[in-house]
Amino acid sequence: MSSETRESHIGVNPSPTTNSPSQPSPDRAGVIAGISAYLLWGFITVYWKALKAFAPLELIGYRIVTSVVLLLVIIAAKGRLSTLFHKLSTEHLWTRVASASLLLAINWTTYVVVVHDGKVIEAALGYFIAPLGTMLIGVKVLHEKIRPIQLTSALLGLAAVVVLTISYGRVPYLALAMAASWALYGLLKRQVPLQPLESLMSETIFLIIPAFALIVWFSQKDDSVIQSADFWHIILVLLSGVVTAVPLLLFAAAALKLPLTVLGPMQYSVPTINFLLGWLVYHEELSPSRFVGFGLVWIALVIVTIDSIRRARQTSGSK
Repeated sequence: MSSETRESHIGVNPSPTTNSPSQPSPDRAGVIAGISAYLLWGFITVYWKALKAFAPLELIGYRIVTSVVLLLVIIAAKGRLSTLFHKLSTEHLWTRVASASLLLAINWTTYVVVVHDGKVIEAALGYFIAPLGTMLIGVKVLHEKIRPIQLTSALLGLAAVVVLTISYGRVPYLALAMAASWALYGLLKRQVPLQPLESLMSETIFLIIPAFALIVWFSQKDDSVIQSADFWHIILVLLSGVVTAVPLLLFAAAALKLPLTVLGPMQYSVPTINFLLGWLVYHEELSPSRFVGFGLVWIALVIVTIDSIRRARQTSGSK
């Protein structure tokens, strides 16, 4: 995940948080909401595995359509629909939202393809590498200064990619595509001043026509959802919007109650769960060299996390 935590992927872009008097300190409800959101995101792999009989692009089509319907209902119920479209038109956000929607589609599709093809461990690698990609964007695009400890973690991440490339016998391009689309999506989210639900709905609306086209195209095939799914598979497909929205709502609730120094490290539970699922449940190959590669990534992330927590505490203590 990105260093801004998984909210970048789902349209949440809260401001950096510290334990200042004006911001809430960690509480039990916030912790429960945050842990629940990340556990759901981690175990969503099991959900997509249950639908592996269907083409990944067809599933993405259904995910987009059901997400739009659900989010439209929620936002309309809150009376914020007209406000959203007014803001999109008056603040000229369409180009940025369209770009974000493209990256979102790439990330979602790559993830479902990886899980569908039995490469859950590679999906975990992509989400482990993403925070390092975000840091690289911060330095190269936003011209942020990189501290020695951050440079060390970035070099460890690069070494991990080299080791895993040798282990796989190829460049882990799917993992890198996931990480790159995730990090770039996070960059764009900084430029879209919308609330979580509105942001995600705006992005999925841009994808609604291609999503419908995918559903129609695949519906002509004998192994499509419409032609071959049983009752429970249909229920699962129709729940794809819920699977998308519920963790978002939980995360949004947690973000209001927890500082990012508490919420941020939770993000690593997602790729960790994927790693363990791929290894222990789906019995994907995990050679010693892959353990070494993942070990380098874990060390890099631990360094970044500890450094972020330490600096946040220093900032909070100086106020």
